[in-house]
Amino acid sequence: MAGLSKLNNGIAVVGSGSATPLQKLSNDQLGQRVETNDSWIRSRTGIGARRVIGPEETLAGLASKAASDALEMAGWDPKELDLIILATSTPDDLFGSAPQIQASLNALNSVAFDLTAACSGFLFGMVTAAQFLRSGAMRRALVIGADQLSSWVDWDDRRSCVLFGDGAGAVAMETTSPDKDGLIGFKLRTDGSRGDSLNLPQKKEFSPLVPGIKHQKSGYSPISMNGQEVYKFAVREVPAILQDLLNSNHISPDSVDWLLLHQANQRILDAVADRFQIPHEKVLSNLSFYGNTSAATIPLMLDEAVVDGRVKPGDLIASSGFGAGLSWGAALFRWQGSD
Repeated sequence: MAGLSKLNNGIAVVGSGSATPLQKLSNDQLGQRVETNDSWIRSRTGIGARRVIGPEETLAGLASKAASDALEMAGWDPKELDLIILATSTPDDLFGSAPQIQASLNALNSVAFDLTAACSGFLFGMVTAAQFLRSGAMRRALVIGADQLSSWVDWDDRRSCVLFGDGAGAVAMETTSPDKDGLIGFKLRTDGSRGDSLNLPQKKEFSPLVPGIKHQKSGYSPISMNGQEVYKFAVREVPAILQDLLNSNHISPDSVDWLLLHQANQRILDAVADRFQIPHEKVLSNLSFYGNTSAATIPLMLDEAVVDGRVKPGDLIASSGFGAGLSWGAALFRWQGSD
């Protein structure tokens, strides 16, 4: 019976943090590199600028700053932390950057690992952390979304280079009593048959190793994306999964305080809001300033809205992440904040 009671642990989201690179690249500056301009980019994406990690910065450094801010807001000692999940597709170390973040935070008692699910990564990481907390195996977790897509963009391809930027965001989650459970529900999906619409593949280059044997050289090609297919996928699947989640939890769209979607394209955000008749002022968006920061977009936007006072304790947030894989997911949670 003790084991069953642990499965009923509630989840509280009690802290947030974010960090972005110092270098800001505007649309007009990007037009110095490729044939584009501010009007063209804004009209098609809603993006006005993006941040790019510079020579004195690292992805792990940004992630550590976001994580530290989330710990501070939660009021936690790093040594009380049990779990760190870094959602990223662009680690500094291909073996994983989460352990480096654990060391920088001095979170000596936590286990740390990377999770890769591209732009869906943060929500996938949040749901993964919640399972450890619900079971009672762990009590406090940090989930970080961070990506450095500037390293993998073809900066001479104006169709894709205008979309992406670098950044990091984090949330602190802990167990609470069942009656205060803040993670109301979630749904996750994957369709690998459509994965070629958005990918970052290995280069298929082989070199002789010994007579009769070749080995594949390391390296990846730039991001490859079929923009029209990804857009159609998002405007179809995101409303569907959110509707399914709302229905299964008997929640009406007008009960939602904030719509917090992956920041990929303003037209997608607007289309989803219109589908649910959610006023656009309830749609959280900072796409204009940062572009698509992949796994970082949702926690980066959440922290901004918490810090400036828009999101308040008790607010109900409907969130969805979507992207490469193809993968997508949705979560309903309440922002609880620290006491």
